[in-house]
Amino acid sequence: MCAVILDDANRILLAQRPAHKHLPLKWEFPGGKVEPGEEPVSAIAREIKEELGCDLVVLRALPRFTHLYPRTLIEMIPFLCRLAPASPPPHLHEHVAVAWVTREELQGYDLAPADWPVLKSL
Repeated sequence: MCAVILDDANRILLAQRPAHKHLPLKWEFPGGKVEPGEEPVSAIAREIKEELGCDLVVLRALPRFTHLYPRTLIEMIPFLCRLAPASPPPHLHEHVAVAWVTREELQGYDLAPADWPVLKSL
């Protein structure tokens, strides 16, 4: 699952994966896995708090889809979000960089393959 986080200028937050993880240094919409028994909305809030130290307001769910990587099939559950009013700004816990980008600028980033279909649903 992932969060497409918008700021007040409607820029989108991207996070860059660490070099030692799967898809090294690819940019992505931050997120993670839904734990057993966890609702996706709760999971995205938890993951963003763990990964970026910030709080979300989920605006709406975007269409779910599956993506096949060479070794695994994932179900992508994207959410359109904003930072909560009292949230601190995103800071790095697991990623090596973050960037606020316009929709036009997204084309210049090396996104993880499963993140490209999310753009079509925006």
